[in-house]
Amino acid sequence: MTTITLVQGDITRQSADAIVNAANSSLLGGGGVDGAIHRRGGPAILADCRKLRASHYGKGLPTGQAVATTAGELHARWVIHTVGPRYSSEEDRSELLASCYRESLRVADELGARTVAFPAVSAGIYGWPMDDAARIAVETVRATDTAVQEIRFVLFDERAYEAFATQTR
Repeated sequence: MTTITLVQGDITRQSADAIVNAANSSLLGGGGVDGAIHRRGGPAILADCRKLRASHYGKGLPTGQAVATTAGELHARWVIHTVGPRYSSEEDRSELLASCYRESLRVADELGARTVAFPAVSAGIYGWPMDDAARIAVETVRATDTAVQEIRFVLFDERAYEAFATQTR
């Protein structure tokens, strides 16, 4: 049985088997959650990401996919990097966003992770409306068959927390 919990705070301060990074396709760090995870986790994460770029992901990680690296100095065993879609009012990219959550849980299962901390993927600089991002995230993790015991959504501010709380009631 999977439990969904909500926390308002900084995902880089969470203790979990795996922390999900809302990465950019380069896997080499960036802004928002991605930059914070790379800064707090230290150089080991970037070193692993560079190895991935040199082997399987020469052109970067495709949107909607997920891959794991070490968690470096974070309080986790792994970071699962997933690339969310940019929001578009002209094109429905909901399935790509849902894929980020499904693929992250697939990777977590392969690793044997029992606790996974997720940010609100695509709801920051990628512009996805928070209420819709929360709906897609919660519906997708509820519908995904996984051995993960706790899925924790770590929301940066009260607005994001409330959007996710509305979906989990």
